[in-house]
Amino acid sequence: MRRTGSRLLPALAAAAALVLSGCGGSSDGDDPTLSQPSGTASGTSLAELLPQAIRDAGVLKVGSDVAYAPIEFFDKDGKTIIGVDPDIGKAIGDQLGVKLTFQNGTFDGLITQLRSKRIDLIMSSMSDTKERQQQIDFVDYFTAGTSILVKKGNPEKIASLDDFCGKTIALQRGTTQDDVATAQQATCKTAGKELKVLKFDRDTEALLQVKQGRAVADMNDFPVAAYNAQTSGGGNDFEVVGEQIEAGPYGIGVRKEDTAIRDALQKALQAIIDNGEYAKILEKWNVKAGAVTSATVNGG
Repeated sequence: MRRTGSRLLPALAAAAALVLSGCGGSSDGDDPTLSQPSGTASGTSLAELLPQAIRDAGVLKVGSDVAYAPIEFFDKDGKTIIGVDPDIGKAIGDQLGVKLTFQNGTFDGLITQLRSKRIDLIMSSMSDTKERQQQIDFVDYFTAGTSILVKKGNPEKIASLDDFCGKTIALQRGTTQDDVATAQQATCKTAGKELKVLKFDRDTEALLQVKQGRAVADMNDFPVAAYNAQTSGGGNDFEVVGEQIEAGPYGIGVRKEDTAIRDALQKALQAIIDNGEYAKILEKWNVKAGAVTSATVNGG
């Protein structure tokens, strides 16, 4: 939800093929048995980098909008949260000797929840942007761009943002795609063709507008768009068109004052990158195209 940057990733067909076999069946780490926390090069346990209160609690509460498969979504039981983010979160928690527990929330309210200390972290396909960095810090862990998703067969012949002019699109409010659409509205107005944007709390609601013909397109992140094109209606509801737009990093959101937590997360993420566990998670969900090679802070 969600990105910024300039790198284009044109192989959308390949991206769609990458996603399908990762759906379903995994666990978000409900096993209470955590692996022993790893140590730093100096021999200090990564767990020792966390504030004592967090170590005593053994838990970091993670806010997430759990409606964005395959990054984070509910399993078939409607309760278990699965996907890329929960798996990475569990691996990070194992490194730190704590459990990252995911709780569902509305995407555009997550930063407010974080800053008011109702949650400890955000992990929700959230793009690390300069605007968001004014409020919170990010530990960057994945890269993705925006994709355009249309009704199967592309009846309106949509191929790029300019094809939105004079039409109606749907999307999830508060996302980077919302920002992309706002900028495109200005472009369309200059061209004399108004772009109408329908905004919803959930991307699933936006997709329904496209499926029912009330909007010509939705915009969401490349792995999500590819997943929906492959799985919705047995692959008969949607298709991805055009090239990815403005690829950039997802970040784990942390309060600016929580520098110890931020730095511990960065080191734990780097540890699972270095030991290969991170790559295995992305391969499991078939989103290897979004891999990062190093854990950075505020790289957006």
